[in-house]
Amino acid sequence: KNILVLFDVDGTLTLPRQKITDDMKNFLINSLKAQPNIKVGIVGGSDLVKQREQMGDNVTDEFDYSFSENGLVAYKDGELLAKQSIQAHLGENNIKELVNFVLHYIADLDIPIKRGTFIEFRNGMLNISPIGRNCSKDERNEYEKYDLQHKIRATMVEVLKEKFKHLDLCFSIGGQISFDVFPKGWDKTYCLNFIPIENDEKLGKKYDEIHFFGDKTFEGGNDYEIFTHPRVKGHTVTNPDDTKNQCTSLFLS
Repeated sequence: KNILVLFDVDGTLTLPRQKITDDMKNFLINSLKAQPNIKVGIVGGSDLVKQREQMGDNVTDEFDYSFSENGLVAYKDGELLAKQSIQAHLGENNIKELVNFVLHYIADLDIPIKRGTFIEFRNGMLNISPIGRNCSKDERNEYEKYDLQHKIRATMVEVLKEKFKHLDLCFSIGGQISFDVFPKGWDKTYCLNFIPIENDEKLGKKYDEIHFFGDKTFEGGNDYEIFTHPRVKGHTVTNPDDTKNQCTSLFLS
């Protein structure tokens, strides 16, 4: 059987925001990937710079697949397969309309404090923060409490969903102070576009099984969509040690 094993990064291969341990990397490359019928891929929400920080500078060469930003930047066998951006997808006029509306909306919000960087433009999404991302840690904690009580972000998301429903966007409230806006389908399932359903000249041989290991596999978590996808056998893990143990009993025993 041809098997592809895909891994989330934070909480699955590493502790959140930490570097992968030598022991874990050694296990992936010299035990799992050394099996003749197994290919290994990394699927993270962060950009490639952050993925390299956590997984090592040569992550795109050491693993069969490296998907950063959920696969918007996709590498196979060290070669760039494709790169997609939100401005190419939506077009500059739509982006401008969205940005203008958000800035007007935040300008009219009455909240206790405002700082700076209300919109952070990323390759695959816009990150929107009513208080502004430049706030201090204490301000961030205070805002989170205020937001839970007054539903500032939740209300804003409902307004944007209605106003921009023609753009087919997803809104995801995460962390303490912000929410993400991205096109529908740009969750972790996006990387499956590069995994062949049939044997394919560019994408290679199809796989008999695709496995995915992640820690945020609950509804609303960023591993949920790929975990429940019909092409994928999903596995929930609690930390890197658990990932290693589950892989060992599934693939190496």
